[in-house]
Amino acid sequence: MSDIRDGEADSDDGEFVIRVVQSMSAFSPDEWGTLGGTTRRDSSTPYNPFVSHAFLLSLEESGCATMQTGWLGQHLRLEGPDGKLVGAVPCYLKNHSQGEYVFDHGWADAFERAGGRYYPKLQASVPFTPAAGPRLLTALTGNASTTRMALAEGLKALNDRLGTSSVHVTFAQEVDIENLTQAGFLHRTDQQFHFFNEGYGSYEDFLDTLASRKRKALKRERREALAPGIGIEWLTGRDLTEAVWDDFYAFYMDTGGRKWGRPYLNRKFFSLVGERMADDILLVMARRDGRYIAGAINFIGADTLYGRNWGCVEDHPFLHFEVCYHQAIDFAIANGLKVVEAGAQGEHKLARGYLPVTTHSAHHIAHPGLRNAVADYLRRERREVEEIGEYLEERAPFRRG
Repeated sequence: MSDIRDGEADSDDGEFVIRVVQSMSAFSPDEWGTLGGTTRRDSSTPYNPFVSHAFLLSLEESGCATMQTGWLGQHLRLEGPDGKLVGAVPCYLKNHSQGEYVFDHGWADAFERAGGRYYPKLQASVPFTPAAGPRLLTALTGNASTTRMALAEGLKALNDRLGTSSVHVTFAQEVDIENLTQAGFLHRTDQQFHFFNEGYGSYEDFLDTLASRKRKALKRERREALAPGIGIEWLTGRDLTEAVWDDFYAFYMDTGGRKWGRPYLNRKFFSLVGERMADDILLVMARRDGRYIAGAINFIGADTLYGRNWGCVEDHPFLHFEVCYHQAIDFAIANGLKVVEAGAQGEHKLARGYLPVTTHSAHHIAHPGLRNAVADYLRRERREVEEIGEYLEERAPFRRG
């Protein structure tokens, strides 16, 4: 068990030291890049752009994920005896449950009605990003499982030190879940819809795998989406000018304002990620009568395209499906990407070739009574998620056999 005092922790055997830092600036980009999955330079672990130093730092420096917005950094920095970084966890002290996409509002309400105090809590995640990825980050050398266990215990020790109600590790990979559950965290599941590129040479090859009725429906949907004289452009790298970001941000604010009330990302964030990771970004933009009218932002991983935010200033039938789902499949096939992750929820994605996939999170609840109640709820919820997944799999649009 790790013990944290004054921002540091020592393991019982002296093998590790854990420091708690409030900003990603406490890590240099080069040392952060020694952790698996955080950079394209690491060919042994698939690159996930959301745990890159550039992405996480941009969230903080733009003012999107800060103490003022309820996301105070409490990042775990695990060091070996020589002071070298061997592991880390992006983690935040939170006084609300917004921007997480794994919903615990019901737990908070029940606990506070019973006289408890649910907030503040600790959230080990990528803010505003419902995409699975590594959460217990480990160095490319050394025993990864041992490091993950030290990080899991470090999260519990930090919870004890701060007196927070709970720790939530959301959209984690299964290898992280294995160590977190060994450390006593509760396991939660949910569902997303992902497209899998089975080596298709073109979108037509993908359509050929669908039942005839489904194939015709998608062809008609794509024709009608572009019928009002709409053209589609893929923008990445040097194409991502400030003028382009101005247009996209207008879309994001219009749709986000109507859907969520207050969008989480500000204009500065898009400039920062556009400057720091332009080659990892794909904007799918729709143009009509000489101006952009809609767009979706995607991030490009080692073998996965991650669909994130969409917006528009003109409403056209099926344009959302074209820009967010069909074009993402086109790009993945053209660039040899294996998976398209299209964001949180959305059973309407099933008819467009996206299949149900289980997502995972882990939760440490300090109060025994709340922990027992949540554990019972999660046992039932996991069964329900599994049954719904099986039901949806049977209704996938692909040809039988």
